[in-house]
Amino acid sequence: MVTRKIIDIDEALCNGCGQCVIECAEGAIEVREGKAKVISDSFCDGLGACLGKCPRGALRITERQAEAFDVKAVEAHLAHDPDKDIELACPSSFSRSIPVPKAEIEGGRQTPQLSNWPVQLRLALPNAPYFKGAHLLLAADCSAFAYANMHGDFIKGRIALIACPKLDEVQASVEKLAEILSLDDIDAITVVRMEVPCCSGLNMIVKKALERSGKQVRVSTVTIGIDGSILKND
Repeated sequence: MVTRKIIDIDEALCNGCGQCVIECAEGAIEVREGKAKVISDSFCDGLGACLGKCPRGALRITERQAEAFDVKAVEAHLAHDPDKDIELACPSSFSRSIPVPKAEIEGGRQTPQLSNWPVQLRLALPNAPYFKGAHLLLAADCSAFAYANMHGDFIKGRIALIACPKLDEVQASVEKLAEILSLDDIDAITVVRMEVPCCSGLNMIVKKALERSGKQVRVSTVTIGIDGSILKND
């Protein structure tokens, strides 16, 4: 251990946007459970390339006892040893709002209505600002391919999340949705599922997440047929 300059992250200010991850050439910072964290003091050179990219001012350089900066350890980390159980931050999970075109139709084509990123439930950051007071759309992965007007009829005016109860880890989906419900004043949830039996798992995920969070939120379900028709809307 040596006394040296190193990055300190104020988790109370951090919103998990991940901009600091992109700027850290040593891979010393990752987003875990919605917060940026220095994963190893030995990876951080303390020079502060990440400081100016934080929109919340959550990062600062402090001087304290820490492991010495280890170039070889950084090289091994960046090479990503597959035997190490390291949760690497994914740039696809950095939350962002997307401007929605005012006109729904341009040049005879439906304009995109998606207002949030990411859309994969497993990548969503529960403290993303667009969740506040949102009407959530939880859609089956396949539904947008089957239903032609998904943007105009279901994504418009909602915060969209997609999941597959057959292929995704169900418990992880329940925990992520429960965290979103716990942190944010969700107005309503619309579930868009396919007619296939396994898709009923989306409703189960919502039910268990509501129970886990202790929240009461109105839920409606739309069932899409594999021919693209709406079979049920309740």
